[in-house]
Amino acid sequence: MDSRLHHLPGLRYFEVAARLNSYSRAAEELFISQAAVSQKIRQLEDGLGCKLFVREGREMRLTEQGKTLFKHVSQGLECIITGLNQLQSEPIEGLLCVSAPHSFTSFLLLPKLWQFSSQHPNIPIRIETSFDEPNLKQGNIDLAIWQGEELGNTVGLHKEFLFEEPIYPFCSPHLAKNMNLTSPEQLLSTWLIHYQSGGYPWQSWFARAGVQMNKESVQWTEVSTFDHAMNAVVAGHGACLASDSLANDFVNRGLLIKPFHIGMNPGIQFNLFYDHESPRLKRIQAFTNWLHGVIAE
Repeated sequence: MDSRLHHLPGLRYFEVAARLNSYSRAAEELFISQAAVSQKIRQLEDGLGCKLFVREGREMRLTEQGKTLFKHVSQGLECIITGLNQLQSEPIEGLLCVSAPHSFTSFLLLPKLWQFSSQHPNIPIRIETSFDEPNLKQGNIDLAIWQGEELGNTVGLHKEFLFEEPIYPFCSPHLAKNMNLTSPEQLLSTWLIHYQSGGYPWQSWFARAGVQMNKESVQWTEVSTFDHAMNAVVAGHGACLASDSLANDFVNRGLLIKPFHIGMNPGIQFNLFYDHESPRLKRIQAFTNWLHGVIAE
């Protein structure tokens, strides 16, 4: 047997760090300290006699040798996991880990999740929200609800369409009254909320409304999540773009209004992804069947 195989634990650490492009995020996924990740990869580099990462400012970048190793290690681990999954099919009872965007989780999933728990009390749900694409082959996530048509790496993954909706501007009733909003151009005079985690393009919406937008003259407020954007708008700080399903609760409570019924298509699209060879396929399918029913209501 090749003596280099004693590096297998270090290769696991290396794969996670290379995939996430970060020692700190690798430590979070592996539930160990960042120092432990750094030490394992340094030992691996010493054993192989080459550098796998180089630091550029705050970023870690794979060397050419690192890129070559990552390609083969990633493929090898996927083959191992596929083999293990075929041997270890789990019963429907047990934990299911779901990854979903902050917006979907807050306004669509959590308000309805009690229904699933009532129907399937033996399938506890753990929800993780992150801006990063989940690794459904080697990570801890069983099912990903994703805003957009594709994940970065969908090879071997099953995809199911959930829904697509046009997006509209929303603002507080107080702001609409103070500005006497009667035409889309007036929104250029207020703060436009933009958020990093997949924010919708204001420029595209204004084009749909027949309004020319000069980015340099617009007042922007950038927040990190959709939740923050909605909270800012409810407080009267400008306007944001959203779909009806994400904003309806606020509208029904009189906290937001849709000043213009000019929808932008294609708008927001959600899909779900999972590994059809997962050993937890029975509980994944129980959850997806329930979710499709909720969406269809």
